[in-house]
Amino acid sequence: MKRKALSLFSGGLDSILSTRIIQKQGIEVEGVCFTSPFFNAENAEESARELNIPLYTVDITKDVFRLLKFPLYGFGKGANPCIDCHILMIKKAGSLMEEKGASFLITGEVLGERPKSQNRAALSIIGKESGYGDYLLRPLTAKNLTPTLPEREGWVKRENLLGIKGRGRGTQLKLVHELNINQYSSPAGGCLLTDSIFSRRIKNLLTRGRLNINEVELLKVGRHFCLGESSKLIVGRDEEENKKILQLALEGDFCFRVVDFPGPRGLLRGEGEIIFKAASIIAHYSDSHLDKTIVEYYRVPKGRKISISVSSIDEEKLESLRDT
Repeated sequence: MKRKALSLFSGGLDSILSTRIIQKQGIEVEGVCFTSPFFNAENAEESARELNIPLYTVDITKDVFRLLKFPLYGFGKGANPCIDCHILMIKKAGSLMEEKGASFLITGEVLGERPKSQNRAALSIIGKESGYGDYLLRPLTAKNLTPTLPEREGWVKRENLLGIKGRGRGTQLKLVHELNINQYSSPAGGCLLTDSIFSRRIKNLLTRGRLNINEVELLKVGRHFCLGESSKLIVGRDEEENKKILQLALEGDFCFRVVDFPGPRGLLRGEGEIIFKAASIIAHYSDSHLDKTIVEYYRVPKGRKISISVSSIDEEKLESLRDT
């Protein structure tokens, strides 16, 4: 009987190598990529095409938002509830495994590669709490772990699995050539919740009870400035971001643009007497070099357009307001 495995497939190097190792044992592999505002399937889709495997995408946004608010196993260095998120993904992958008639799951996890979620205790917790631990095979590090069902039953040959551990990438990079991998995403890429600046902003949203999709999408674009305890300004860096900012504007927000000169769009969200301060920042990033620049603003959705004359904010003051 030919076996089929379901790979938790991010499109990163480890998940690609794990998939290829199992394919070389004559086992059919299909992939599943879990998406959210913090992780998209672009790399996974591209890599799945190279490996010639079907790829399922599953949106787990609601679940991840819940985990951000109540992470049972806490955060990593950023706002990343990695252990809880891995448990969630293994659970969902296990259900999909049964639905698609696969026999077991594979992941690209490596013992010791991630200090929070890939230490021995964490890997054990993930297997146990997901309910699918005995169906879970980690081909890159399997020889460091107790054999699971696919190994015990002889569905895979343990001698052809690996025993990689630690944070070094040397063995994986050698395997790229041995397994004829032509392209893969950067090992440093992946979930936005591991990015230090983005994570700090997410934690700020959590503190203020403002975690929602719109706020998260705004964090991905533009330059961000804190203009008060509960006010922020987002300034576009190019035409694409300008359009995105306007698309994300909500009722009550203020939108800005410079009159008569090329420049960014800005979105102001919050309360307080900060219109002139916001306008001076918009003027700073425009092509106007005048002592006074005309900036137009209106309140979403259909507020009257108002023009004001402002001086560009000075560099020192600008840096003190930057949200970095």
